[in-house]
Amino acid sequence: MNHDIEPGDTFPVDRRVRDASIEDHDALILPGGTINPDKLRGDEHAIGFVRDFVSSGRPVGVICHGPWSLVEADVVRGRRMTSWPTIRTDLRNAGAEVVDEEVVVDGAIISSRKPDDLPAFCAEIVEQFAAVAAA
Repeated sequence: MNHDIEPGDTFPVDRRVRDASIEDHDALILPGGTINPDKLRGDEHAIGFVRDFVSSGRPVGVICHGPWSLVEADVVRGRRMTSWPTIRTDLRNAGAEVVDEEVVVDGAIISSRKPDDLPAFCAEIVEQFAAVAAA
């Protein structure tokens, strides 16, 4: 989706999430916007993948409304995170400590608030993801 309401481009996929293994991936980025995260949180296979991925300790980047998937996967309790303002109540209700900062790193989860934060978010995920690749 573009700007949350306009259809965007489509791309072929290598495999469906139900057929994906966390062992085949070094890092995960969860999309922002409202439509994509809302669809993801309703997909039991996607939520299972997210839950297992977070449990693996590999880095997860999440921005805007993306934390909905983490909330649904029940992996935010005790974490320090940020998000789009309207998602913060969901994060708090799921046990996260919510802050209003450009980028927050808590363990392997890197979170940001909004598109204006993309330069800082991208710099941080590149750094975190590169550290995994170097290991």
